[in-house]
Amino acid sequence: MIELPQGQLYLVRPLSPKGYSELIFKDATARIRRTGQDYQYQLVVQRVYEEGEAELADEEGEDEELNALAAEKDEKTFLLDEALHFRVESREGSQKVLAWKDLSGDVGDVYEFVCDPSIKSAQVEAFERIARQCQYERKYRKPHSTASEADLQQFDFEEQPIPQASPIHSPTLARSIESSDAMFQLKNEAGASAKRDSTHSTASMLSQPEPEPYEKKVNTPPAKQTGPPKAPAQPEPLEIFAMEIGELHFFDFPSGAFVIQDPSVTAQVSDIGNWNYWLHIASKDRQWLGIPVVADINPVFNFEFLSFIFNQFTEDGSAYSWLLRFKDNKTLERFQDGLMRALWEQLNEVKWTKVKEQDRQYVLDAFEDLNMEDAPTEEEEEEPEVEEEPEDDAPQSEHYDSDEEQDDVETEPKDPYTNSALAVGYKHDRSFVVRGPKIGVFKHTPKNHLEFTTNISKVETPKGASFVPKKVMLHNEDRNLILQNDTDPNKLYRMDLEYGKVVDEWNVHDDIPVVTFGPENKFAQMTHEPTFLGISRNALFRVDPRLSGNKLVDSQLKQYVSKNDFSAVSTTEKGYVAVASNKGDIRLFDRLGINAKTVIPALGEPIIGLDVSADGRWVLATCRTYLLLIDALQKSGKNEGKLGFEKPFAADSKPQPRRLALTPEHVAQFHHETGKGVSFTPARFNTTKDGQETSIITATGPYIIDWNLEKVLRGSKAPYIIKRYEDTVRADDFKFGTDQNVIVTLPNWVNMVGKQHLKRPTRESIAGDFQRLSTPRRSSGRVGTRQSGRYKLGKDEVVNSPF
Repeated sequence: MIELPQGQLYLVRPLSPKGYSELIFKDATARIRRTGQDYQYQLVVQRVYEEGEAELADEEGEDEELNALAAEKDEKTFLLDEALHFRVESREGSQKVLAWKDLSGDVGDVYEFVCDPSIKSAQVEAFERIARQCQYERKYRKPHSTASEADLQQFDFEEQPIPQASPIHSPTLARSIESSDAMFQLKNEAGASAKRDSTHSTASMLSQPEPEPYEKKVNTPPAKQTGPPKAPAQPEPLEIFAMEIGELHFFDFPSGAFVIQDPSVTAQVSDIGNWNYWLHIASKDRQWLGIPVVADINPVFNFEFLSFIFNQFTEDGSAYSWLLRFKDNKTLERFQDGLMRALWEQLNEVKWTKVKEQDRQYVLDAFEDLNMEDAPTEEEEEEPEVEEEPEDDAPQSEHYDSDEEQDDVETEPKDPYTNSALAVGYKHDRSFVVRGPKIGVFKHTPKNHLEFTTNISKVETPKGASFVPKKVMLHNEDRNLILQNDTDPNKLYRMDLEYGKVVDEWNVHDDIPVVTFGPENKFAQMTHEPTFLGISRNALFRVDPRLSGNKLVDSQLKQYVSKNDFSAVSTTEKGYVAVASNKGDIRLFDRLGINAKTVIPALGEPIIGLDVSADGRWVLATCRTYLLLIDALQKSGKNEGKLGFEKPFAADSKPQPRRLALTPEHVAQFHHETGKGVSFTPARFNTTKDGQETSIITATGPYIIDWNLEKVLRGSKAPYIIKRYEDTVRADDFKFGTDQNVIVTLPNWVNMVGKQHLKRPTRESIAGDFQRLSTPRRSSGRVGTRQSGRYKLGKDEVVNSPF
């Protein structure tokens, strides 16, 4: 869109002991470019090679991909958002400096692009004007042509002088508290006396957002509100569960910190009738908020910082994040008891007083921000720097013909269906993607990409009736695919993958419909094991295709009189079985046909997915707004060392739960970007025959999320990395035998992504980096690679299917 062709890029850290100033690029260009998303733009600073330098680099590296990787280090990219506080300053000698905040750095850190003297003032002014227009479009989601000069003035940030990039003497200021992590702030406050002055603490003042540069009001179009919303009318409480005094903080999007709003508020949890409950927060001067107590508030209790963090969703579709800090543990415990009682009763429509004491403690433990027993105690290490391989995520063609030109690539589907299910091979490097009544077959290449191999164009019963598979499972050394037709839940079908057609129709049972099914053991699909497991709403059973007539094995049927509403099943390497329900409880069996050895209490939300580690130590359940990781190993008593699958837990103990949820701040930022709440896909461990599970993969909306199991057990804050796509993720799973590659299925697109492409949740990674589809960039002299921006899909890379 616009370019400043010459300058130097510095990172200035005026408050940091890391060093005052760092020269990033000695010779660089600055430009603004479009992305593949409407109203999203990037500020890009790219290193410029000196004469002959690019050619020398090419001679040193013969591998084209390694050359392209090196080019990635020659560019800094920033999402043009008002949080950057992008500004321009003129200095002595007509020197022009562009500056913007380093949002992933410490307080006060700024990037500075010092323009070369040859750059004319008019060029810099045009660059600044276009930057304001881009920020306006991102904020208001509308063209800048609708903006007045007054509208654009709100993006004129002149709050303080830009620090010199290369001073002779660096200042020796003490480092301030990091506002980028509110927990640092709270930790310092928590150590202070409970008797606080009415004035704000130093930490709170440091986290206050910087003052707005313009006092006067301007007529601006309505935008997404970033400050606290107005509180609604409060319902009349029938019974008060908890009422405590605390300190109220609000998550400020521009600064990325929790900002104190009121040093003394009253937080009340009450029953308002008909299994509805209310959280009301107010001070003597203001009604702050009132929200229903439901699962979507995403409650997190942190006793180390004496805090309760939660989300608020308003009627206009906005999301916010709040933090309450209490004076001591006892106050927080009383408030937690009241809120969890309300949440439990709302989800289960059962009175909390009827729940057993040990089950109550299990529920409370799950919502605490605590460490697991036996978790590694070493200090958390920084993520190692991993050189990124270029991601092969080009749009895939919807058609192919012998005369197709290289640039003749269509990316819109030509059928009414979308991708809906994924099955990843264990025995052979293949993945299978369901798209309506068709199945796409993809090969895993040695370089960890997906290569389309064939399309099974008709999924139909042996009698010729076409159907759309609801669920698929690989079977018999990945030679067969077991399919279920949603319109006939009493039957299952076997597809022979060598022929690409359904060859068998199995009637499981006339009176027992199949809700879902799973392998006989964790790695059964790699063997010739003919049987597998199935569940109905109130039964667990084995299916044996070798039987004549109905395929359900009567001797291995466990049927319950009451309707348990089973929803998911999973197995260990030894064949132990875990069954979950829509009520939220989980049953652990060592074999079929008998009562469960252990019943894990429900937290309230339905369980939509279930996985178990190969050794049976960890049970992973997926609910809509959180995951639940349960340690099934018994730590004490007569059954110490045994799993809950093998022996029941003692009456006074239960497995230790760990609730895995996005932090409320990230939930609010996800919602701010997409307009959608959290809705996880079934989470899975990485699967390998030779080692322990190390990662968990799931998705919500357009984000895939990879949880580091070691960090989860250690109790790290936000122990996950993310990647945003341009469309909703329909299915995802690890490639067999590794946690470094994930197969991702979007409605009209399938790809294998390396873990190095997932990033820590920041404003930029949450907003998404769609530069792959944006204006092509130069590749530092390297022409014709995927990274150069001038690369076109060849015939050998065009997928012959709308997958």
